[in-house]
This record gives sequence, C-alpha cells and structure tokens, in this order.
Amino acid sequence: MRYAAIDIGSNAVRLLIADIIQNDKEVSFKKNTLIRVPLRLGDDAFLEKRLSKKKTEELVKTMIAFRHLMDVYKVSDYMACATSAMREAANGQALVRQIKAEASIDLEIVEGQREANIIYASHIEQTLEKKKNYLYIDVGGGSTELSVFSDGELIASRSFNLGGIRILDNQDKEETWLEMKQWVKDKVQKYKNLSGIGTGGNINKLFRMADGKDSAPITFAKLRSLYTYLNSFSLKDRINVLGLNSDRADVIIPAAEIYLTVMKWGGVRQIYVPRVGLVDGVIQLLIDKNFKS
Repeated sequence: MRYAAIDIGSNAVRLLIADIIQNDKEVSFKKNTLIRVPLRLGDDAFLEKRLSKKKTEELVKTMIAFRHLMDVYKVSDYMACATSAMREAANGQALVRQIKAEASIDLEIVEGQREANIIYASHIEQTLEKKKNYLYIDVGGGSTELSVFSDGELIASRSFNLGGIRILDNQDKEETWLEMKQWVKDKVQKYKNLSGIGTGGNINKLFRMADGKDSAPITFAKLRSLYTYLNSFSLKDRINVLGLNSDRADVIIPAAEIYLTVMKWGGVRQIYVPRVGLVDGVIQLLIDKNFKS
C-alpha cells in the first residue's frame, strides 16, 4: 500500500510517495520517492499578489505529472496542500479548480495554523526528551511556523508571514518581525535551557553542510559561523564554487537569518534537525485517517 503527499510551497513543489508498513502494534511509513520541482511561486504571489500565466501553466503541468506518477505507483490515498504563496495569490482558488479539472487532484489551500498542525502531525513530540523544553522553528519560503513544546506537550503555536522568498523579494514587514519577536519573548520566558528543533529545506541543507550527525544538534555558534561563511560568497560563487542549487543558493541566506534571529530571541543555544516536513505530516495524517480504529 502506498500514500502520496503533495506540498505546493512558495519556493518548491514536492511529491512524496511513501510505502505504508503494517505490523501488529503500529502503522508506519517508509519514503519511497521524493520529487522536488523549484517553481518559486512566491515571486509572483508576494510581488504581484497573483500567479502569472507562466507560473500557472508550470504548476498545472507539474500536477498532471504528479497525477501520472501516483497512478503508476498505485497510490491508494493522497493529500495535496498549498501554503503561503497560494494563500496570497488572488487567483489561488481559480487555480485549485483548474488543477481539479486538468490533473484530477483535489488541492487544499491551508491557512498558517493548519500548516503548522500538519507539520506536527509527524509526531515529532514522540522523539523529544520529556524533561526538556523546545522551540520548534519551521521556515518556508513565505511563512515561519513557531511552536513551544514542554514535557512532550504542545504549549503554543503561531504562524508568521516571514520566509526566505518573502525576504528576498523585500516583502517582509518590520511589524511582522516585531510581532514574532514579542511572541517568542512572551512564550519562552518561563522556560530555561531551551533547545531548538528546525525543519525546512534550508535548515536541512545547512545541517548537511555542517556535517551534522543524525541524533546530535547543531550549535547556535556553528550555525552562525556557517551563515557567515556562506554570506562571504557571491550568489554566483555559492552556485559554482560551493555547488548549491540555484534555487537554494539565494534563499538559504535569509532563511538562516530567520533561524538565527529566532534562536537568539529565545536563548536557544542548539537546534536539532530531524529532517521532516509538511509532506511527512501529510502521510501521517493519511495513516491516522485510514487506520484510526
């Protein structure tokens, strides 16, 4: 049995096809195929407040291809979500209808809190040390989701319109930064020795570049040093010398700034990178739905 998750983000569109594994005690999944297409819808959505004809055509073609792949892989259930870029695009709902008509895919444009809830559906809290306190930071192209966990329980959660693509396009607002700062200060002030949990494509890349070990965190000092190192290169050299993909080489800088800034506000000295994201949460939601009994 296979399930599929589609994530239409501000920087890239992803398809995860996962094998569902059943045993006597639990149902889990193993990633089979992950496809990432860097459409960068946020450039249109944040600047023009709608998706251009070109971006629309590219997205519809991608969804048709994903539909064919799901059919070939014999996917029995799927869920497709669109986040910040589609939320802000005036023609987002029209595109949802077009994708349904041309690709036979039901697409949900999710609000910020719903996006956060889907990410946390991956049950990341089950891997946390019960006696520790955590600030969960998920940075995307258009939004950042923050949550506080204590004793394995979700204490508070909030989505903010700040992301790597939004900053690159100079569409981040000072009041949003201040609002996020105040939220962090208010929610974490009573917790000591706070650790971070980071998710998103950019923190995953930074973690690999830092030679991070799966179960070990990356320190604030190491992350800041890596950010400084990357920022010392031009965009061209980040691509040609460091070997970063062109759609990663620019956005990784503002994304790193968000992680570092939030960690500084929260007094977070180290951050764990479990390498899960929205698509993992979607697969878990499908498992919960189909195996609820």
